[in-house]
Amino acid sequence: MASFEIKGGEHLKGNLVPQGAKNEALQVICAVLLSPEIIIIKNVPSIIDVNLLINLLKFLGVKVKKLGEKTYSFQADEINSEYLLSDEFREKGGKLRGSVMIVGALLARFKKACIPQPGGDKIGRRRLDTHFHGFKKLGANYYFDKKKNFYTVEAKNLKGNYILLEEASVTGTANILMVAVLSHGKTQIYNAACEPYIQQLCKMLNKMGAKISGIASNFLTIIGVKSLHSCEHRLLPDMIEIGSFIGLSVMTRSEITIKNVSYKDLGIIPNAFSKIGVFIEKRGDDIFIPKHENYKIN
Repeated sequence: MASFEIKGGEHLKGNLVPQGAKNEALQVICAVLLSPEIIIIKNVPSIIDVNLLINLLKFLGVKVKKLGEKTYSFQADEINSEYLLSDEFREKGGKLRGSVMIVGALLARFKKACIPQPGGDKIGRRRLDTHFHGFKKLGANYYFDKKKNFYTVEAKNLKGNYILLEEASVTGTANILMVAVLSHGKTQIYNAACEPYIQQLCKMLNKMGAKISGIASNFLTIIGVKSLHSCEHRLLPDMIEIGSFIGLSVMTRSEITIKNVSYKDLGIIPNAFSKIGVFIEKRGDDIFIPKHENYKIN
């Protein structure tokens, strides 16, 4: 078993650069399946879940090229739909929680998708009800094979509808969005998740030719289009990692600078730390945390 030995009592100093956001990466990489044209995504983090998803898309027939250390191009012009029925797909897809979001993209474009019960982090019950109820509202039917632990979703026609989500599920909102952009007519999603990564997915889809309004709110309106085209998209830095870096500075009473944080997308993170007496200085798009001798809850 791997282990870490940590010797504390040292002050830290220097610059840290957060990687691209994992949760955004899983959404927007699945979205490349919506178009046969080339999609370029920048600031992609090299982590297990993201790499597993990229490899899964390769097996599906997506042409993937690594253009730089953190930049990839994707082209989904020759999808192998038979692979979805293979034992290999059931094994690989079942290991990755984020694989559930390929369903929305495949259903939108090909009117059929399959997915094993997704795996991923063991952090409690994570329902798929929101996803499938949303698909049904847009005209799809779904089936679950208990023996194979396998979902199949299909539709003859996809038509926009009003959808009230039972929970503001991030992945559920993302999946329903991807179906709605290629459905006929108008879709309205109320109680939608509105985290920065959902906003990023909406912005990417709009660059591809989608018509989504209400971005950053919990009420999204989507006017369906016939097809989507190529675009370039850059992932936000991972705000969970940024918050962890700030915590690292706080715990060790250290002076650090976190580079390229996309400050406007950090939400309540700076204010939450300021409430416990942490001073954070914004320097352009970097943040500087000076050494603190003590902290006072405000």
